[in-house]
Amino acid sequence: MRKLSARRAVWLVLKRELNTRLRTRSFVVGTVVLLVLLLGYVGFQTALAGSADKSTVGLTGQATGIARQLQVAAAQAGRQVDTVTVTDPAQGRDKVENGDLDALVSGSAAKLTATYKSSLDDQLRKVLDQVAQQQVLDGVLSSAQLEPAEVMAQVNGTHVQDDPISPEPADHTQRLVVGLIVAFLLYISIITYGMMVAQGVVEEKSSRVVEILLASVRPWQLLLGKVIGLGLVGLTQLVILGAAGLVAASATGVFSLSGFATGTLLWGLLWYLLGFLLYATIYGALGSLVSRQEDTQSVVSPLNIILIVGFIAGINLLLQDPSGTGTKVLSLIPLLSPILMPARISTGAAAGWEIALSLGLTVALVALLTWLGGKIYGNSVLRIGSRIKLSEALRG
Repeated sequence: MRKLSARRAVWLVLKRELNTRLRTRSFVVGTVVLLVLLLGYVGFQTALAGSADKSTVGLTGQATGIARQLQVAAAQAGRQVDTVTVTDPAQGRDKVENGDLDALVSGSAAKLTATYKSSLDDQLRKVLDQVAQQQVLDGVLSSAQLEPAEVMAQVNGTHVQDDPISPEPADHTQRLVVGLIVAFLLYISIITYGMMVAQGVVEEKSSRVVEILLASVRPWQLLLGKVIGLGLVGLTQLVILGAAGLVAASATGVFSLSGFATGTLLWGLLWYLLGFLLYATIYGALGSLVSRQEDTQSVVSPLNIILIVGFIAGINLLLQDPSGTGTKVLSLIPLLSPILMPARISTGAAAGWEIALSLGLTVALVALLTWLGGKIYGNSVLRIGSRIKLSEALRG
């Protein structure tokens, strides 16, 4: 039988994987589930942001006179406070206990008492403190025959001068959230589709289909076509999730569809391609060492452990300080760069030389592991029976 050209062989295997995987129920269901989780997270953040900036306060007795002051002070603090007049303090306490009111405020303006169920929101406490302190200050200034409005204008006009060494972006929190979401999606996609490569190799090997395929294509062409095909399946899923997440987050106001969000998505796609080539080649090579699906987990477990431990450690360090030494070092390790570097890029913590270095190291490792993986795969994929030792596969 005439051998196909390398490009044609890889393309046929790639096309076969795309046609097979994109139509499977698992791809459709998995994409829908991840999409629901992502949209649910965006909705949760929207609800959380809305509830965190709004309070309903009951006013009773003399405290009913501070309604306007309370709303103005809250607005200046970036918070919305709705006030309700409560004529019966006992009923007001019941409403606080039932959750209808966040707090019941009583007493004179200079000596307010806040009744709450278990804890009082810190921002609301500061607003109430500010109202009471303003009342006391107005009284002191009036007794000294000074105009409170003029004095407060001078006080409020005095601010500390800023001199930041490394200024934090105004949208730092949004950047960090987007970075974490990208890191999580990359991690899930790489480990999921990497396992699919390993399981696909074992399935073809155990069913002897691989013997038919290798009559027309070389082992490395079969492995490369499978890796690229499944990588494009994962990329399709990521594009769907990323686009839907950006549109939903922008529509709900969680963050604006700005340059950094779009840039983060593009960087994420690039790092996904590199990360998938890196890991999927190893998964495919390791999968060729066994002939039964039950043995697949045993050969890929060490790789999964490296990925899981690195992901957990990296995310914890990223939350503490995206610019920290530990985060920087882990993001430069090629096995972890595809997950951590796009998250650091999103936060603005990654310098240009760090991005370039991590890209160079990752590409170099991809080339090395592609050669090693192809060698292991070629020496193992036709050997049926017991598990093959890695050293034997390398020796051929």
